[in-house]
Amino acid sequence: MLVLISFERSRADVLDRFKRAVCKMSEVMSGFYVAGQAEFVLLVTAHSMEDYEEFTRRLVHDTPDIKRVDTMVVLDRFKAGFTVPMSSIACW
Repeated sequence: MLVLISFERSRADVLDRFKRAVCKMSEVMSGFYVAGQAEFVLLVTAHSMEDYEEFTRRLVHDTPDIKRVDTMVVLDRFKAGFTVPMSSIACW
């Protein structure tokens, strides 16, 4: 799942506390602090929808400043990677 997390308050201490908590969650494969409609995007894995539901209940219960959780279920991963094509980077 791709999970978008929005907060009531975007205070630095709240966001830092959330980042630390996410780092301890085994279900979260990657986490991104972003600009846009949400503050965070998480790449989350779960064995079943019941496991995912339990994860979101824990997430919301442990983080009272969360305003909204939007979930996008990944149907197919057709490309993945984080390599940067070096030929497109200008050299001085």
